[in-house]
Amino acid sequence: MYSFPQGFPDPAILAIIAALITGCAGIPGLFLRTAGAGQVIAVGMQMLAALLGIPAALALLFARATVTYTLNWGLPFGPCELAIDPLSAFFLLPVFAVGAAGSLFAVGYWPAAAHRSSERGLTFFFGLLTSSMALLVMARNGVFFLMTWEIMALSAYFLLVTEHEREDVRRAGILYLIATHTGSAALLVFFSLLVARTGSFLLPAAGSLSALPPMMMSVAVAALLGFGAKAGIMPLHVWLPSAHANAPSHVSAMMSGVMLKMGLYGIFRTLTFFHDPPLLWGAVLTVAGITSALAGIAFASAQHDLKRLLAYSSIENIGIITTALGVAMLGYSSHSHTLAYLGLAAALLHILNHSLFKPLLFLGSGVVIHATGTRDMNLMGGLGKRMPKAALLFLVGVVAICGIPPLNGFVSEFLLYLGLFSQLQGSSLAYIVLLAPALALVGGLAVISFTKLYGSVFLGTPRNSAAAHGHEAGATMLMPMGFFALCCVVIGLFPQFALGLISPALASFMPMATAAAGQSSEYMTILGRLSLLGILLLAASAAIALFWSLRLQRLPVLSAATWGCGYQRATARMQYVASSFSEIAISVFDGIIRQRSERPVLSGLFPRPARCVDLPSETVLERIITPAFTVAGSAFAFLRRLQHGQMHVYMIYIFATLFILMIWAH
Repeated sequence: MYSFPQGFPDPAILAIIAALITGCAGIPGLFLRTAGAGQVIAVGMQMLAALLGIPAALALLFARATVTYTLNWGLPFGPCELAIDPLSAFFLLPVFAVGAAGSLFAVGYWPAAAHRSSERGLTFFFGLLTSSMALLVMARNGVFFLMTWEIMALSAYFLLVTEHEREDVRRAGILYLIATHTGSAALLVFFSLLVARTGSFLLPAAGSLSALPPMMMSVAVAALLGFGAKAGIMPLHVWLPSAHANAPSHVSAMMSGVMLKMGLYGIFRTLTFFHDPPLLWGAVLTVAGITSALAGIAFASAQHDLKRLLAYSSIENIGIITTALGVAMLGYSSHSHTLAYLGLAAALLHILNHSLFKPLLFLGSGVVIHATGTRDMNLMGGLGKRMPKAALLFLVGVVAICGIPPLNGFVSEFLLYLGLFSQLQGSSLAYIVLLAPALALVGGLAVISFTKLYGSVFLGTPRNSAAAHGHEAGATMLMPMGFFALCCVVIGLFPQFALGLISPALASFMPMATAAAGQSSEYMTILGRLSLLGILLLAASAAIALFWSLRLQRLPVLSAATWGCGYQRATARMQYVASSFSEIAISVFDGIIRQRSERPVLSGLFPRPARCVDLPSETVLERIITPAFTVAGSAFAFLRRLQHGQMHVYMIYIFATLFILMIWAH
């Protein structure tokens, strides 16, 4: 057990209390009649939960111990245990941080005075979603885990369909429900197989199971399907783009920054059960990860919807994390300490990084949508002059997600590259170095995608009247963005401390990671040098910017029209838009993206007005899943005759089913 100074509050109890406070944050607003009072109370409770939960999680993380509590719940599923080990404590950090930041952001983005019909439910379910995820990572009983999992899934659904009067929102909600309950069905199989193997509903202890029995392969497949669907690993990602695009922006930040990580947490936790995972498991995770990363960023480059682009980039980043975890498992199975250590370090650090820069970008998209009233990047432009603070903070997120130094996204990918290239020296896994060019391609496409995003939104001239009258966001919207941007800069400039932050979770994950922890000092030194280079790069950039600014102040200011390629009456519509900027890059992946393009046929000296349309399709959903559901619906259409709305007939069905089951059991 751990010990803290006398009089110091028990951090585990504080973490549990913080989780319960977030769950109750939206309750006062359900009963208060004063507009905005409930929202303000919810913000205060979310902030209090963060002030309690984050220090408690850090204390438990560095204590390197497991704290367990047993709830007397009286259900026939064994003891209900709540436990917080370093891995759980690590995942608690983004839960409380993003929950508090999103709640504060909602005050300006979704004010109660302007959204009286929806704000109460939105605030309530936002707190419930935060609480369920905090309790989820503490759950050690399979049934309690499924209960909190279902609360999380349904809370996210009600948040997603906040604007249910829109048809596209309702369709996104239905797709999300189908996908999430399909994943839940796989988790029912997963926990059932575990109970059959262990004889207990409690989750197995770390390293207590062998992966050699044939049934364990079924356990691994069920876990990958159930947790992978929630994480958004391709091809289980079909719910994610529409859900993230249609949810309120602070909800999208929570779903992308935290809820996707709950799927990853499930995969991480499952892998800790086994002491001898085969190479096949690592290979499957690696292939699934690199496929998600490549396809996700390729789809992102084709989007002109701001939030759908960010949603697909979440799939890309989940793919990078899954790739790093697969590489670590390959190292673990082949007894390569260095590969296991660097792969796990890259995966955990990228989880932390993604939970910072992706909420920053989704909150930034909320600021843009709030100012312009549209998600279409083709209709934006010139917002950098009208909202310079938001533009600067958004730029930090763009540089971070592209993996460009000196920000945090570069650090985790750098560790993964180190792990891949470490196998060149006579290792049996030397072939995995081929992942490096694929990761480099992912990085290049990310730069294209986010250059398109930032340029079409903030640079150039406004393409419509809404963009021309864009306004700067208020303090309640800029403060959460500033917090995440500051975290991105700090981790990027001082990555050695970030490695120290994830080391306890890393050491508790696998015995081999603990054995390789002795190498951490070596990589601390490498990251220390990287920190120095980052500081020098930032200082040089600041000096150049200051010099250029001073020089411009001394020069006369001249105004002239932008060169219009020879046209005498250039307009804002002649700029590159989001669709045209990435058209060449998209054409390379046309076989995957299947973009629908409509081009007008111009005729005569004075052709009529026409327009070009480019609509990227969701290939897996539209080409595979939807046709499969159509065929299944046609095949089982005769069953609709049994559903006629007569209650007494339904009762006969139930009685007949029970009678047959009793005879079969006898």
